Amino acid sequence: MKENYCLQAALVCLSMLCHSQAFALERRSHLHPSFHGHHERGKEGQVLQRSKRGWVWNQFFVIEEYTGPDPVLVGRLHSDLDTGDGKIKYILSGEGAGTIFVIDDKSGNIHATKTLDREEKAQYTLMAQAVDRETNRPLEPASSFIVKVQDINDNPPEFLHEIYYANVPERSNVGTSVIQVTASDADDPTYGNSAKLVYSILEGQPYFSVEAQTGIIRTALPNMDREAKEEYHVVIQAKDMGGHMGGLSGTTKVMITLTDVNDNPPKFPQSVYQMSVSEAAVPGEEVGRMKAKDPDIGENGLVTYNIVDGDGMELFEITTDYETQEGVVKLKKPVDFETKRAYNLKVEAANVHFDPKFISNGPFKDTVTVKIAVEDVDEPPMFLAPSYIHEVQENAAPGTVVGRVHAKDPDAANSPIRYSIDRHTDLDRFFTINLEDGFIKTTKPLDREETAWLNISVFAAEIHNRHQETKVPVAIRVLDVNDNAPKFAAPYEGFICESDQIKPLSNQPIVTISAEDKDDTANGPRFIFSLPPEIIHNPNFTVRDNRDNTAGVYARRGGFSRQKQDLYLLPIVISDGGIPPMSSTNTLTIKVCGCDVNGVLLSCNAEAYILNAGLSTGALIAILACIVILLVIVVLFVTLRRQKKEPLIVFEEEDVRENIITYDDEGGGEEDTEAFDIATLQNPDGINGFIPRKDIKPEYQYMPRPGLRPAPNSVDVDDFINTRIQEADNDPTAPPYDSIQIYGYEGRGSVAGSLSSLESATTDSDLDYDYLQNWGPRFKKLADLYGSKDTFDDDS
Repeated sequence: MKENYCLQAALVCLSMLCHSQAFALERRSHLHPSFHGHHERGKEGQVLQRSKRGWVWNQFFVIEEYTGPDPVLVGRLHSDLDTGDGKIKYILSGEGAGTIFVIDDKSGNIHATKTLDREEKAQYTLMAQAVDRETNRPLEPASSFIVKVQDINDNPPEFLHEIYYANVPERSNVGTSVIQVTASDADDPTYGNSAKLVYSILEGQPYFSVEAQTGIIRTALPNMDREAKEEYHVVIQAKDMGGHMGGLSGTTKVMITLTDVNDNPPKFPQSVYQMSVSEAAVPGEEVGRMKAKDPDIGENGLVTYNIVDGDGMELFEITTDYETQEGVVKLKKPVDFETKRAYNLKVEAANVHFDPKFISNGPFKDTVTVKIAVEDVDEPPMFLAPSYIHEVQENAAPGTVVGRVHAKDPDAANSPIRYSIDRHTDLDRFFTINLEDGFIKTTKPLDREETAWLNISVFAAEIHNRHQETKVPVAIRVLDVNDNAPKFAAPYEGFICESDQIKPLSNQPIVTISAEDKDDTANGPRFIFSLPPEIIHNPNFTVRDNRDNTAGVYARRGGFSRQKQDLYLLPIVISDGGIPPMSSTNTLTIKVCGCDVNGVLLSCNAEAYILNAGLSTGALIAILACIVILLVIVVLFVTLRRQKKEPLIVFEEEDVRENIITYDDEGGGEEDTEAFDIATLQNPDGINGFIPRKDIKPEYQYMPRPGLRPAPNSVDVDDFINTRIQEADNDPTAPPYDSIQIYGYEGRGSVAGSLSSLESATTDSDLDYDYLQNWGPRFKKLADLYGSKDTFDDDS
């Protein structure tokens, strides 16, 4: 720090010395007025020359960062008109006038009152003027000049970035450019060496170097290996003053990373790998893994694996797991411990990508030996075939052999085998199997027409280990036997027109028939149609076989009449082509119908002739008219009867309902003169349906079911009461329409007394109610409540 202060003081002194000399020169050349010639004719005709005063200003200098105790003298303004008597006043204006630069208006001396920084402002433009002190009249024209701030080395170099990051491939040649760093200096590059920078490396030797003038960093050592060291920390210095002593400096860090190249081949860490696989393993199952190590990274470290030799090349395969860079050995085909117990493989690991520049380093691959041992397991039995197909004739006797399945134990122990049928596939138990030899037999006759194929599954299991079992599908085809006779393919019906002339009809068939047979085609068509032998010479109809599994039925004569016979039943024999052939007799219905002259069918009904012989059309119309008149009379009679207000048979005073209600009332005997009158139940509103409550407003109207309301004038009081009870029970808006006062009044003087239970719980009566037990099931509830009093007392 002391050295810097001393250096700064020396520079300031040197600058002031130069400034003094320059100022003196400036005053001699600029401050003094210059005279310009002006010709003027005198008295004697002599031409006189008068000089014109003027002042011209160029620039002043002031050193930056001056920290002395007194203001710095920048320069002095002076006019030739100034005689030193103080009559001239100097005025300074412009940038910094009055704040940074002040002037003595008498002497014209200009001083800088503040420390100036060239990097903040390099120069100031000012205006100088000389005026008369008393009148302010300009004595000299206004003239501008520049005060230039003279630079000193007060700013160190600064790099653009605090830390630089760069990459360079490993094993690069010496002098390979890595990165260029750049620093800047705020000092004036046109004045001295304050901004002249020189670069040097402080940390990072001997691996890297830097060019002093450009700042380019280059490699300094050959064959730098990323696998040995990947990152380098380099410190670069930039120093001004051309790098000489006393210059200021700045530093930056450069993080250099060596990028990978494929300069290392893959290597297996061991020469032999031991693996094992179970003989029960399925193809595609993983056997083992191996990994060849490659110190390179990225695509330079990618490794692929291949089987190049060995006796297990056909049974095993290897793939590459690119996430873990491992070789995965997998089973390609099943192995058998009893056939071969061990296999050898030669596996090669090689790089996927190669760099020709490093091919001289050797082959970029490695090989290893893989030994795979086959493990023995207790295997389930194996059938000799993956599936079986057997045949059996339908209707075969129970116990008929269908076929045989055969399995064996693949293990060396060769355990005995036991066979069984999966009953889930043979729910009807059509078959059975011999437990020891695997022969399948029928247990009941089979019907091909019901099921042509039967699919079952057969289990084979070791006797000593029932868990070791296997299953095989067995398809059994039921062979056809000619056991179904042919029959009509549809319910045929023929029609023939009646005719008065007895003559044979044309060759047009009455109906064409065909047949169907449930048996297989070998035992079905071709069908043969014929008449039974007993009616082979039928005088009415005959059958002609068309030899295409169809036949035509023809009439042998004409003159058929519905009055004589309107229906004919013709038996037809149908035989199939099976061995032995089967036949059946089918009946064809032929109706005799009425036709027009063109032979178009009109009617097959024989009653039309009977009607024509009995009644005429006019008679039928008269009968229908009489029936209509009678119906009208009955309807009018019923309507008039319903419109009458009084009943036709029962009088009002003999209304059975009131009499029944009077006797059914629980009155007070002879002294009761307030018997209940049923007329209170015959509310006029009740006839129309709903009886509203006077004290409760229903939330919604209840619509009674119309089927439950009797006729208003019905004499059946029991139905009337039951109907009202049902309406009250089904009314969701209010309780039944009755009054409790009717049941609260029991009357006086009645020998039977009251049967009401309203006050039974509050009385201490000692009456014996055991007689209720004899009143039947309708009084069982009362008998349980009152007749078991002693029982309750005993329980308590």
